This record gives sequence, C-alpha cells and structure tokens, in this order.
Amino acid sequence: MSEPAQLTAPGRERRNRLTGIALMTGAVACFACLDASAKYLNAYVDTLEVVWARYTSAFLLALILSNPLTRPGVMTTRRPLLQVGRSALLLGSTMLNFFALKFLQLDEALSILFSTPFLVAVLSGPMLGERMGWRRWSAIGVGFAGVLVVTRPGLGGIHPAALLSLASAFCYAIYSITTRVLSRTDSNETTLFYSNMVGAAAMLPVMPFVWTTPRHWLVIGLLVGLGVFGSIGHYLLIAAHRLAPASLLAPFIYTQLVWVILFGYVVFAHVPTAWTIAGSAIVVASGLYVLYRERKVKGLA
Repeated sequence: MSEPAQLTAPGRERRNRLTGIALMTGAVACFACLDASAKYLNAYVDTLEVVWARYTSAFLLALILSNPLTRPGVMTTRRPLLQVGRSALLLGSTMLNFFALKFLQLDEALSILFSTPFLVAVLSGPMLGERMGWRRWSAIGVGFAGVLVVTRPGLGGIHPAALLSLASAFCYAIYSITTRVLSRTDSNETTLFYSNMVGAAAMLPVMPFVWTTPRHWLVIGLLVGLGVFGSIGHYLLIAAHRLAPASLLAPFIYTQLVWVILFGYVVFAHVPTAWTIAGSAIVVASGLYVLYRERKVKGLA
C-alpha cells in the first residue's frame, strides 16, 4: 500500500465515525419530533388514531421504497413468529408512550424511557444468558433510583401516567433484545418492514370506533409526518451503525433530551422541573456507565 493511502486510512475511519455520530444525533432528533407531534395530536384526535397514523404512514412509505416487487426477499424471514412478536412489542411500546404523552411533559416521559439501557442489561441475563457483575448491577440500581426521582411515587410527584412510560420502557427493552436475536438471521429491511406492517394491520380494525376526521391542514400534515419521522429516524439509525460501532454511538442517544426540552418549551411552554433534571442526570449517568462496562468487558475500552 502506498504512503498516501496509509495516511488517508485513519482519516477515512475518523470521517466515518464522525458521520455516524451525526447520523445518530439526526435519528434521535427525528424521534423527538415524533414524540412532540404525537403529544400535539393527542389534543385533536384519539390517541389510537395517532398510533394508527404513525404505523400506516410509515408502512406506505416503506412500501413505496422497499416492497416485495422491488425487493423480492424483503418478507422472507427465518423466524416469522419472533418477527410478529417483536413488532407487537414495538406497537405496545409506542401505544403506551403516546398515551403517557397525553398527560406528561416530553422531558418527563423521555427521562423514564431512558431507563431502557439498564432494563436491557437486566433482561439480557434470563433471555440471552449474559452474566453481569456487581458494578453493572450497582449502576442499574442507581439508574432505577433516577427514575424514582423523576416520578416521586407517593410524594406528590408527576401524573400516574408515568407508569405507562415505565411499561413502555419495559416493552422497548424486550423489543431491543429480540431485535438483537433477529439480526442474526434477518436483514434490517425485513425487520423494519414487519414492524410497520404488523403495526398498521393491528390498528386498522380499531379505527371505525375511534376515527375523527382531521379538519386542519397542520393536523393532517403531522399525522402523515409521524410515519415520516419514524421511518427517517430508523433509517438514519441503521446508516449510523454501518459507519460507526454501536459502543461509540450509544451515548449520543441522550442528545434526544436536549431536543425534547426545546420542543417542550417552544411548542407546549413546558419548563423542566428540578426533579426531572436531577433524575435525568442520574439515569443518563447510570446508562453511560452500563455502556462503559459493556465496552470494557468486550475489550472495546
């Protein structure tokens, strides 16, 4: 290999890593837009209609770009039951989160959802046979304490809908683990296709009972935008992981908190409380430590 090529190889790797970080921050910004839109729409249409719109618009968009005609193998899966189960978990997590957003501030709901990394660590033991040491268990305990700081149960804390956010985090944690299992046999396109298809199909029979015809152009645009934000966010997420290692990208998930605080203030005039800020800091710190321990155990740090 020539000297110029040797000199450019590290630079190329560094550029890929920086690009991956940029894509990851863009992905979580899309997810913040998704949550803010869902909270806004809850005031105009039924929450179940919001969930339906999120999956139906995403499915139609995916169908245009990647369908069984243009990609014959997109629906081919070696584990169909697990694909359906994983998709149902994502649908349940989305539904619980959207209902929680009806009553909680964006930053409150997201602070609780940030418990997902250490919930994944807890569930990885019984589900994947992964062992954890006392340091990771301690970090998990501290992270759960951070969630308690945000919710303050029994102390006049936030709305009981915080339990919906916690349940959403549990569903998403199991969803994340099943995604890890499916990545060994199925492509990202196949997994994404099933997620949108199952969600859209499951919500369709509910629509006649909750349908409200949107009358304002902004409401219509946001209903369509739900799927766009979700699809672009997941696409950027996949693209980021192709350029940079997951251990490098994972901490940048927490930049979503900056976006939801901004949207909460600009759109809903919500100011985060001191309890939410303190609890979020504890949850983020514990999550970063869990990621650090995972990297160290795998020899990445």
